[in-house]
Amino acid sequence: MRKAMIIFAAMLALFTGQAMAQRTLPGMRSVEVKANMVDGFYTGSARNCGYSFGVYYSVFKGNNAHEWVFGGEYLQTYKSYGEKGRIPVAEFTGEAEYNLHLYSNYTQFFHLYGGISALAGYETVNWGKTLLSDGATLHNSDAFIYGGAVNIQADFYLSDRIALTANLKERFIFGNSTGHCHFSYGLGIRIMMD
Repeated sequence: MRKAMIIFAAMLALFTGQAMAQRTLPGMRSVEVKANMVDGFYTGSARNCGYSFGVYYSVFKGNNAHEWVFGGEYLQTYKSYGEKGRIPVAEFTGEAEYNLHLYSNYTQFFHLYGGISALAGYETVNWGKTLLSDGATLHNSDAFIYGGAVNIQADFYLSDRIALTANLKERFIFGNSTGHCHFSYGLGIRIMMD
């Protein structure tokens, strides 16, 4: 009788579309790739805006779907110079982040997270060149940087193993002379490993 009930429940779930996904379980891991716009909307001629790319590894902890995230990011922005010029500023950072699970819908299609992170890395201004094309000398120099970030991220699961992500992030950077805050927004793809 018990086997018949299990088979009936499985068939009912399959044919009525009510099977709930097993997502964000404790110990599940994922890899995520993100692409973001930084400090505005970047185009090839944008003078102050930039972009970033990152790769992240996540581990879900506990029954509440909170997660630890570890990764690296490349961030490229520009500083206006003269009438049409711009000076590139690049940051290479490693990051450790803790995200709180804020909300998910009943079908587990949508998950919302908010988190904080610590980061450290290296910033290079004009790729280390202090002499500009017009003969001026650049006084901003390369530096080791550190800081943190606050973020909010939404995950939209396309299947049990693949999710599209959208994120907002504010970075607070210290140890440099080119600015301390960078706001970014963008999209990513998350692939569940188990």
